[in-house]
Amino acid sequence: MNIHNPFDLPHAEPRALATALEKLAARFGNRLVTSQAVREQHAHTMTWLKSQPPDAVVMAQETADIQDVVRICAANGVPVIAFGTGTSLEGQVNAPAGGVCIDLRDMNKVLAVHVEDLDCVIQPGITRKTLNEQLRDQGVFFPIDPGADASIGGMTATRASGTNAVRYGTMRDNVLALKVVRGDGEIITTGTRAKKSSAGYDLTHLFVGAEGTLGIISELTIKLRGIPETIAAGSCSFETVEGACQATILAIQTGIPLARIELLNAAQVKACNVYSKLSLPETPLLLLEFHGSEVEVAEQTRRFGEIARECGGGGFEWTTHPEDRTRLWQARHDAYWAVRGLRPGAGVVATDVCVPISRLADCVTETEADLIRLNLLSPIVGHVGDGNFHCSLLCDINDPEEMARADDFMHRLVERAQSMDGTCTGEHGIGQGKQKYLLGELGPEALDAMRALKRALDPQNIFNPGKIVPSA
Repeated sequence: MNIHNPFDLPHAEPRALATALEKLAARFGNRLVTSQAVREQHAHTMTWLKSQPPDAVVMAQETADIQDVVRICAANGVPVIAFGTGTSLEGQVNAPAGGVCIDLRDMNKVLAVHVEDLDCVIQPGITRKTLNEQLRDQGVFFPIDPGADASIGGMTATRASGTNAVRYGTMRDNVLALKVVRGDGEIITTGTRAKKSSAGYDLTHLFVGAEGTLGIISELTIKLRGIPETIAAGSCSFETVEGACQATILAIQTGIPLARIELLNAAQVKACNVYSKLSLPETPLLLLEFHGSEVEVAEQTRRFGEIARECGGGGFEWTTHPEDRTRLWQARHDAYWAVRGLRPGAGVVATDVCVPISRLADCVTETEADLIRLNLLSPIVGHVGDGNFHCSLLCDINDPEEMARADDFMHRLVERAQSMDGTCTGEHGIGQGKQKYLLGELGPEALDAMRALKRALDPQNIFNPGKIVPSA
């Protein structure tokens, strides 16, 4: 999908880069890797942006490793890019100016669990699945589920969200404190385990969503939740997207504490049926999950069933059997792979926008009409409880005319969301791919403030350069 590359930046001076790599080799030995295959693997990006590999990769094992990489690179003006699992979608792990990638996957320890306080302290490389496997026998879990088995550090850096956000919030709501390596290799501590604080600037949430452009996260304190007594998963088909969205709005307005509520349009249901061997009606579909006591879950499902019928929903079914719930949600998490099967050989790009939920039906409906008008195929899934939805566009990347239509579609999608008081991205982040939309969304004053923060915290511009804020 290497279609274009408008993000090339000046690279470090060759002699300075050579000096940095020599010092890194002396410090890290075979944990410094310069092979082309490994470098390309660390620039993997699931977008149409061209992959831009770093000059080297360091496999970090502890905070001191991050500090030493930053000190050596800062002394030689060499960029530093943090890498978790590489699941980001807007070019966040590309190295447009070359430099050194710090792979954090081996920093994957749970440092402390405080069940009584519902929090834990972790290293950034641990993935959400591994974390929850280690927490399960203590009766607690970490609720943010973006679909991919991403690292918690990467999820924090991109301010990830996911299917549980309607009840449990996003990463922004679930990070209590961070330790961050700054541009001189020293460590910033942004907070404590206290559930609230008025002590100074909110540095924690400055780094949540900064995509590694202000520093590198080396430790996190995050919130946990108790594993619910009863969990029920349900599905409900609707004749129209409007009906499904209206049911969502009414359920939230009437106070049903939905844990998850996901919209799949007809094209996405068709893809999931084939890939996951399901037999769901190929019309707009809501997938839901309810958490609570047995009595609470029964009441929640009863109330939602009544709302669904009022909005044209039919066949609302729910189950508490773990294997049935897992099968249903695995089909949702496999949506990307299911989409690929609709047009084998085609390129796929996932993009997202988010609007107030009152505008969600309008935005999805107009987007589907755009796809028909432009003769494009893009199934749609949505975290409809918070107005966020995703398009998975399938295109022949060797067909310039089709690619032009795809580019037009993505521009129109963002403009539509922004015109509805929404945003160009609800959870994928800005990276490289969506920089051009920030000015229209936030205005020049906000971008100037972001640039000022970048200059203050990273005066040499070594942390993940070329991401989020375009050059002035």
